[in-house]
Amino acid sequence: MLAAELDRRRALAAGLAASLVTATRAEAMLQKDDDVTDPAPFSAMALQLTARSLERLPDTAAARAAILAHIAELEGVIRTSAIFVQQYAGAPVKLVVLPEYLFTSYPGRISIPDFAARVGFAKDGPEYAALGKLAQKLGIHLAGNAYESDAAFPGFYFQTSFIIAPSGEVVLRYRRLISMFAPSPHDVWEAYLDKYGLEGVFPVARTAIGNLACIASEEILYPEIARALALRGAEVFCHSSSEIGSPLATNKDIAKQARAFENLAYVVSANTAGIAGTAMPLASADGNSQVVDWKGRIVAQSGDGETFTAFAGIDLAGLRKARRIPAMTNYLARQRPHLFAAAYAAAAEPFRGPDGMMADGAPQIPDRDYFTRAQEQVIARLDKAGII
Repeated sequence: MLAAELDRRRALAAGLAASLVTATRAEAMLQKDDDVTDPAPFSAMALQLTARSLERLPDTAAARAAILAHIAELEGVIRTSAIFVQQYAGAPVKLVVLPEYLFTSYPGRISIPDFAARVGFAKDGPEYAALGKLAQKLGIHLAGNAYESDAAFPGFYFQTSFIIAPSGEVVLRYRRLISMFAPSPHDVWEAYLDKYGLEGVFPVARTAIGNLACIASEEILYPEIARALALRGAEVFCHSSSEIGSPLATNKDIAKQARAFENLAYVVSANTAGIAGTAMPLASADGNSQVVDWKGRIVAQSGDGETFTAFAGIDLAGLRKARRIPAMTNYLARQRPHLFAAAYAAAAEPFRGPDGMMADGAPQIPDRDYFTRAQEQVIARLDKAGII
C-alpha cells in the first residue's frame, strides 16, 4: 500500500514537472514572439470595382490611353475610401487589393501575341509607373493583377499579380501558374527558372506591414500554391479575383477560408463588381469581396456593386504568436513536406509537364485551342493510368 502510494506520488510529481516544462517552453516562445517587432495596427481593404473590357476600342493607342485614365481614377476612390475606413475602424489603411481583370478584362479569343501587344504591361512601362505614383501618393501597399509582357519571352503574356510599396517600387511580381487559357511559367519552365529562379516563381515580399504574397484568381483552389508561399514566410495572401458572387458558399469562398486556417495566414480577396464592355451580363462576376483572418473566419465581406466595405484590421502579432506555439491548431508547423514530395513526384507522369510551349529550346506561341487540347490529353492519360 505504501509502495503504491509512493508510485502514485512519483507519477504525480513527474506529471507536474512535465507540465511546468511545457508551460516554461510556451512562456519562452511567447517572450520570443514579444521580441519580434510587429507592424503597428493597420487595415486592409479589398476594393470591389468594375473591370473594363477594352476589346471594343479601335486600336492599341486607345486601349493604352484607357488603361492610364482608369489608373488615374483610382486615386480619389482609394483616398476617400481609406479616410472613411480609418475614421470608422481607427486603423489606417496600409494595404489595398484590387480585383482581377480591372484594367483590361480577359483576352477571350484574341491571339496571345495580339493581346500582349495591345494591353500587356511592360515591367518598365507607363502603367506600372502610374500605379507606383499612386501607391506613393497614398502611402499604401497596392496589390493588383494585370497581363504582363516579358522581353525574355517575346509574344507571350503572363497573368501577373503585383505588389507596389509606398515607395512606388514593384516589390513583388507573381506570374499565375495554373490557368485554363493563359501561358504559365511552367509552360516555359527551364528557360523561366534560368531567368528568374524559384524565388521568381513563389515570391514573398517582406515589407513593413508583414510578409505579403499573391494568389491569382482560381489558384486559391489549389492548396499547393498557398502552402508553397507560406513555407517561404507569407503571412497575408493578396487575392485578386473575378468570380461569381453568391449567397451560397462557392468553391472559392470555401477555399479562401481553408487557405487561411491551414496556413495561419490572412486572405484579402478583391472581386470585381462586374465586367463592363462585354456581351456578358454585368453582374455575372460581382460581389463577396472579403477578408479572412488566420483562423479561417470571414471578418469582412462586401455585398454587390462597387464598394470598399470589405475591410478589416490585420493582427499580425496574434498570427505570429499562433505560429510559434505548439498546438494542434498550428497546422503550418505540423506540416511534413517530405511525406508528400515522393508521392507527388511518382504521380506526376500523366499530368501536364513542364515546357509544353517550348520547341527546339525556344518558346513556341500556341494557338487558342492548345489549352483545351492539352487538358484533353491529360484526361486521356489519367484514364489510361486507371486514375479516373
